[in-house]
Amino acid sequence: MIVSILKESSTEKRVSLLPEQVEVLTEKNIKVLVEHNAGLNAFATDEDYVQKGAEIVSREEALLKASLIFSIHPIPSGDIKEGTILAGVFQPLFNAEWVQQCQSKSITLFSLDAIPRTTRAQSMDVLSSQANIAGYKAVLLAAQLYPRYFPMFMTAAGSIPPAKMLIIGAGVAGLQAIATARRLGAVVEVFDTRPAVKEEVMSLGGKFVEVDGAADASKAGGYAVEQTEEYKRRQQELIANSIQKADVVITTAQIPGKKAPVLITEDMLDKMRTGSVIIDLAAATGGNTAVTKNEETILHKGVIIVGNSNLASTMPFDASKLYGKNLLNFLQLVLTPEGEIALNFEDDIVNATCISKKQ
Repeated sequence: MIVSILKESSTEKRVSLLPEQVEVLTEKNIKVLVEHNAGLNAFATDEDYVQKGAEIVSREEALLKASLIFSIHPIPSGDIKEGTILAGVFQPLFNAEWVQQCQSKSITLFSLDAIPRTTRAQSMDVLSSQANIAGYKAVLLAAQLYPRYFPMFMTAAGSIPPAKMLIIGAGVAGLQAIATARRLGAVVEVFDTRPAVKEEVMSLGGKFVEVDGAADASKAGGYAVEQTEEYKRRQQELIANSIQKADVVITTAQIPGKKAPVLITEDMLDKMRTGSVIIDLAAATGGNTAVTKNEETILHKGVIIVGNSNLASTMPFDASKLYGKNLLNFLQLVLTPEGEIALNFEDDIVNATCISKKQ
């Protein structure tokens, strides 16, 4: 069998597998083709891949010869030969037309962002591994942009109060943001629609702000769910109160397959202190503020708003390492011990991640 690793677009610094992870495949007698400079932005050179048994080829050759291709993001369906298998993070609900094009060419797609949030699937959960990095980097980015200290300081010249941070969403990214912000000395308040995360928030040193009447999210696989209008009204009232006191806000709220909920209105933004910072991790699906622009940093009446849903890419080596480990764990479900493809769609993880298959 031949596996190809493609180079991502110029805005993406990660790579699907690092050289040391390629060795896991070559030891199974799987031939690995790596597109020229595929890992360069993740600090993995072509020579590193060759030392682990891979072959460096052009993009055209990598696409033509492979039976299994690794690409983090979607690639044009016209570039893929019929019957090929692709594995990556394809966001099928937002790329439905591309999925249909692949389906028409009998291209099998495994979208790892559809991995179920179950105990068995934890080692394959790319969303969690990458969100952990995003939460960490969001706080560091905020600290860089915020024109004041994060921790409290007592100096001969006077006292500096600690920064007040508001985190909206206590998923993987939000929890890591809490832990990182507390290490830097910030005071942290947290909103989440799931009361079950209160204990985790408090264990990390954050204050959990509860909103009564949340819809049951216990069957949503760890994601947020749509809330009633009455709940949204109470939620916005509490957020409006907290945001006036916040120096830094990190938003992470997303609903799978839908536009991100707007939790911070323009009126709320207008009441924030000049120099405050918002890092919106939901920017790719519309953002949690009324003015967020994806992949842009804007200044709104003195408030810095960063729209960035791909912060994991700013730590390309570790992000690639974790992504690659998730991918290798998933491959154990679709490869035989001898390194041949064996798709078992009765497996709940294989079935859940397959968004297109050969007819």
